[in-house]
Amino acid sequence: MKDLKFPLQFSFHIGTLANDFTAKDANGKTVAYVKQKMFKLKEAITIYSDSNKTNVAYTIAANQWLDFSAAYALKDANGSIIGKVARKGWASIWKANYEIIDQHDKIQYHIKEHNAWVKVLDSILGEIPVLGFFTGYLFNPTYNVTNLRDEIIVKLKKEPSFFGKEFKVELLKPIDNDDDDRIMLSLMMMVLLERRRG
Repeated sequence: MKDLKFPLQFSFHIGTLANDFTAKDANGKTVAYVKQKMFKLKEAITIYSDSNKTNVAYTIAANQWLDFSAAYALKDANGSIIGKVARKGWASIWKANYEIIDQHDKIQYHIKEHNAWVKVLDSILGEIPVLGFFTGYLFNPTYNVTNLRDEIIVKLKKEPSFFGKEFKVELLKPIDNDDDDRIMLSLMMMVLLERRRG
């Protein structure tokens, strides 16, 4: 996923049994097809380079059994670990909070939910008949990727849509070439986890 043309669009496929989505760049070109394997005791994510699922580009796997604060190993097509994304356990109950870690086990970036109240209101109003059907248009959380100086590098936002199936990824500051894969894979894992949590 080098030289990505931003903004990217993550579009979930509502009609499939798998938890999957397609990532497209600003030109509408598919840059990844992301599929979560169902009914696994450990998280297992496969990232293909196209929607035909002919070429596995990356995989993401939990390093612990359904652990509340598990880290997820990001691997390239050769199975080499290029980094990790770790959910910050108790800190993520109220607001999503993740760390992006490089291949040397050093923290590089943080992913933080901008406003936790959006998720709370979405969950409450989602239980109300009829009104709950429209919460995908009313409440749209934003997640910021920040560097160690707390500067926002990338922003991911849920877009108004039924079933919360559209997400937009915007680049706010340049990313080092070695980091773009780690950031994008981490956002893909994060959006799968957060969408499942509601």
